[in-house]
Amino acid sequence: MNKCLICKTEFEPFMTFGQMPIANGFLKKEQFTSEYFFEMEVGCCPACNMFQLINQPDREQMFNENYAFFSGTSKLMGEHFKAFAESVKDDFFKDSNDPFVVEIGSNDGIMLRNFAEWDIRHLGVEPSANVAAVARSKGINTIVEFFDKACAEKIIAENGHADAFIAANVMCHIPYMHSIVEGIKTLLKPNGIAMFEDPYLGKVIEQTTFDQIYDEHVFLFSALSVSKLFAMHDMELIDVKPQVTHGGSMRYILANKGMHKVSPVVGKLISREQELGLDKAETFLAFKNNCEDFRKNLTALIKQIRGTGSKIAGYAATSKSTTIINYCGITAEDIDYICDTTPIKQGKFSPGAHIPVTAHEAFQLDYPEYALLFGYNHSKEIMAKEQGFMDAGGKWIVYVPEVKVI
Repeated sequence: MNKCLICKTEFEPFMTFGQMPIANGFLKKEQFTSEYFFEMEVGCCPACNMFQLINQPDREQMFNENYAFFSGTSKLMGEHFKAFAESVKDDFFKDSNDPFVVEIGSNDGIMLRNFAEWDIRHLGVEPSANVAAVARSKGINTIVEFFDKACAEKIIAENGHADAFIAANVMCHIPYMHSIVEGIKTLLKPNGIAMFEDPYLGKVIEQTTFDQIYDEHVFLFSALSVSKLFAMHDMELIDVKPQVTHGGSMRYILANKGMHKVSPVVGKLISREQELGLDKAETFLAFKNNCEDFRKNLTALIKQIRGTGSKIAGYAATSKSTTIINYCGITAEDIDYICDTTPIKQGKFSPGAHIPVTAHEAFQLDYPEYALLFGYNHSKEIMAKEQGFMDAGGKWIVYVPEVKVI
């Protein structure tokens, strides 16, 4: 039996995805023999409804000076985070003379740069030194630390209490969640707000987007689980806002209990989640079966295409692609290479399967017949960019909402 990371209730995992490497652990040939793997099992607590990894690698293995993800490489994500920042400023900073916002996991400053441009006091808390350095080079105030209550107290000593705590695609990474919520409660002014967004469990279940599950994502949140977690710290969920990012995310807005009006959409979403069965074991057993069907369908399609002698390239060396590749048993015999625009990944090999990662230019210089779209959450941006590939007769292999060729 395993103990829930949130409420300590004992429960059993409902499935394993097998041995998985570090999702962002793109590596050189000489590192193959020392590559780290862990058993990626998942379960959902029957008491607090928190979907979670059973085992997670140490945080230093995942977030360090070699971390290979930079948010600022996507134009659409830049626009998304600007809108996020504007909603904080417009909805919650109207009555503050000198507002102060803190973002954890601030990466290269893609969101905080907006506050910097508006001359609003801000601070990023980013554990990966290489991406924090990029933010600092842009004039964005950033410290290299992991956020918790002790970090919050240090921030208060130097800057005072915050009007807003924000995070995007970060909270789901953190196993010691009670320390985070304690830190949030400590950091905020009494009427301050916490606003974070992450991939949404409801969408993962509905669309079988199991690639949202990897070493960094220790949790997949729902309104059910978030409200129960924060209630343990006398805080409440006051609003929710669905987002299209990452194949379907949810933005959660929280505050100290009784300090802000609770939107009626919160209760409506929780009722919807209960209808979807996010509090029932049979829902997750059905999800397991859907994952297995996905694997059969994708591997069969790739085998069929390769049988014709056609070349397949992976498009976008994402963290999510690590789960797809390793769970489905995809190798360099199946796809020739993965192209990516991130320099730190180029010239290396994919985690686990060791498929070569090339610069994006290699894709455009010699189009393959097929491209397996790992970056499906940016599909509109990618397909607009790759009109030349399609004009040349190139076809996309996609798997959301279903495995098919377009």
